[in-house]
Amino acid sequence: MDYSSANHALWNIIIQLGLIAAAILLANCLRQKLSFIRRSLMPVAVLAGFLLLAAKLFGLVRIDQSLMEILVYHGIALGFIAMSLRVPPEKDRSKKDHTGLKSGAIIVSSYLVQGISGLLITLLLGYTVMPGLFKAAGLLLPMGYGQGPGQANNVGSSYEALGFAGGRSFGLAIAAAGYLVACIVGVVILNIWSRRGKITGIRSEQEAQPGVDFFQSHNEIPISDSIDKLSVQLAMVLLVYLATYLVTRGLTSGIAALSSGLANTVNTLLWGFNFIIGAALAMLLRVLLEQGKRSALIRRQYQNNYLLNRISGFFFDIMIVAGIASINPEDIRGLWLPFLLMVVIGAVVTWYHLRFVCKRVYPDYCHEGLISMYGMMTGTISSGVLLLREIDPDLSTPAANNLITGSSFGIVLGAPVLILVSLAPRSDFFCWLVAGLAALYCALLYFIIMKKRKS
Repeated sequence: MDYSSANHALWNIIIQLGLIAAAILLANCLRQKLSFIRRSLMPVAVLAGFLLLAAKLFGLVRIDQSLMEILVYHGIALGFIAMSLRVPPEKDRSKKDHTGLKSGAIIVSSYLVQGISGLLITLLLGYTVMPGLFKAAGLLLPMGYGQGPGQANNVGSSYEALGFAGGRSFGLAIAAAGYLVACIVGVVILNIWSRRGKITGIRSEQEAQPGVDFFQSHNEIPISDSIDKLSVQLAMVLLVYLATYLVTRGLTSGIAALSSGLANTVNTLLWGFNFIIGAALAMLLRVLLEQGKRSALIRRQYQNNYLLNRISGFFFDIMIVAGIASINPEDIRGLWLPFLLMVVIGAVVTWYHLRFVCKRVYPDYCHEGLISMYGMMTGTISSGVLLLREIDPDLSTPAANNLITGSSFGIVLGAPVLILVSLAPRSDFFCWLVAGLAALYCALLYFIIMKKRKS
């Protein structure tokens, strides 16, 4: 075997990962040294993605587009599997209220509000000044804003295969703009609240350092025994991802055997959203391990939440950098009008929607619940937590936990949204049908949100 630089297949992945690592370290240094970047609250991974994108556009580095797409695709699944394996705290398991369900309904209703807004924009443009526009493109607004670069990449790629030229880059550009909205608009809102006396004030940089997560829980396996504790966490994550592949392959093969027409519609959706299957299998493994402990078949707890958080954070960071770096501005050259309209209108409607529902679901910590949800529904859960820590540094309110529990319920409640996303590209009629169905489902979720719990 040739181990020299002439063997492109051997060294390419190391070179590309090295570029991502260099961009992350440089972005971290810039954030530490430049106060305006710190004040922007822009996550390091987002800044790193823009740095790598700029280096690519100026011809300083050569980015392997296909490898970046692979990293985005696998990164989102591996990150969600690691998150889903975490053991919930005892207080969350014993607590019996509907805040988690309502938070999930808030998240999914935000997808629907964003999707309806995006569809109306692209349908209006498609019937007036841009007759050749791919009208289902409006659904990339909730994929980019609400779900981030992973789903923007997946759905954009599938739309591109259906005739939307530049669909993938369009979706990723919306996701990148969403991070800027979360950071810039979020900080502006916090400062307005502070000046109006609605919150106690924005913390200084010295106060902004979060506490260290609790590392070792009761009755866990040793930190380092015959196998390192991190190796056990990675083994579980990779095992679940292997099971995800096998289950998805089995499902798609079974559907293809039953109906080739159905397979053409559903199978692409299953592979594109395989992270949902992975998250479900991870939750199943978590339940099985818990049952094994209760029946004394297993003596120790194998999951470590601290390490699983670090693993999911690692994969999400890689996914974000790779996703932004793989944007090709040339692909959206003729799409600036729908892009700008969707970015601006999406930011506005998301804010007013969340302000309306968060006042009712989180009456005791409305500002914390609202700013964290807005950060997540335009950026990611990390940007939501970053904004939240500015007014709740110790995460003493339930707002941060609502992002996690809400996301878990959102996986179930959001399943119909994926069906709507796959239906819309079929024709103009289906775009209008999807907009109507989304409005009906949003009304149902509003009923869940507004329903008062019996005392």
